[in-house]
Amino acid sequence: MDKIRLGLPKGSLNTIGRADTHELFVDAGFEIRGYEPGEESDDRLRIVNDPRIIAYLARPQSAPVELITGLLDIAIIGEDWVQEETVNGKRSEVRRVGDLEYGGTRLVAAISNELPYESLSELFEGLRDRQTPIICFTEYVNLTRGFFMRNEAYRQRFGDQKPLVRVRGFTDGENDLVRIIHSDGVTEGFIAKGADIVVDNSQTGSSLRRYGLKELEQIMKSSAGLYAGPSCVGWKEQKAQQIFEQLYGVIVGKRYFDVKFNVPNERLEELRGYLTSEKLYSAEPTIITGERFSQVNILIPKEGFPETLTALKSYGAQDVVRGEVKQVVR
Repeated sequence: MDKIRLGLPKGSLNTIGRADTHELFVDAGFEIRGYEPGEESDDRLRIVNDPRIIAYLARPQSAPVELITGLLDIAIIGEDWVQEETVNGKRSEVRRVGDLEYGGTRLVAAISNELPYESLSELFEGLRDRQTPIICFTEYVNLTRGFFMRNEAYRQRFGDQKPLVRVRGFTDGENDLVRIIHSDGVTEGFIAKGADIVVDNSQTGSSLRRYGLKELEQIMKSSAGLYAGPSCVGWKEQKAQQIFEQLYGVIVGKRYFDVKFNVPNERLEELRGYLTSEKLYSAEPTIITGERFSQVNILIPKEGFPETLTALKSYGAQDVVRGEVKQVVR
């Protein structure tokens, strides 16, 4: 094929105000159709100004499998779902082209606020004498099983026995006293139905609090990235890198303001020394010299901008104009 197959996420990674992948593509210069948040459509989805990209909608849970099997060449996925699918030796088949640093979340274990335990070890110790199984609900059955088996209290009681995992009728594992059951619904809600523990992703913890839960331990942090499968080789590998650089340029751009100002010519070299010491430009500042004043154009990090603006004014900067930066591709 002379086209690269790209999987685009639906749901939480394409939500206005949280992780708007559609906006990311638009700001990166892609003319994308059929991917507006909440109105995604496989039959309308296309990137008009890059016909070498064929775009498909891909659920984050299934995208790693689609990469491994060659249905997709590249996809935007959260690292949590990549690890969930590749934890059993498949990681070499899915490689990260680059971290896009948005859609941040944490995978956490949580229990009822009414329980006295403050760690997973305390939970296993506290339920040691119970004859009925410890029940956990989660979408992340592989990561959860590995997390349990690395716990010292679990190992002291059960050794190398694998917790029993149940996914839609399929079961695996020999330790029936710890059951990890795949969640198809609102995972937090299973505690009220009698589950002992849940494992789910959490951005702010508000959902856990709403269901009367508390975080026990963090399993991992996750953010969205561009990932490639075994079929992404040759020119596709180069194309994937190009796509990543365009997208990541938007992430970088959001960190800066585009700032223009005038400065008296007699202060120009003094100002240039300040800009150099503070690393406020990449190669060199853009300077247009006039008879009495020079116009300077630089990128200033948003973090600490008020202090930087005060410093610029101390070097004679005036008529300062601040603009937003869409993209910085280095």
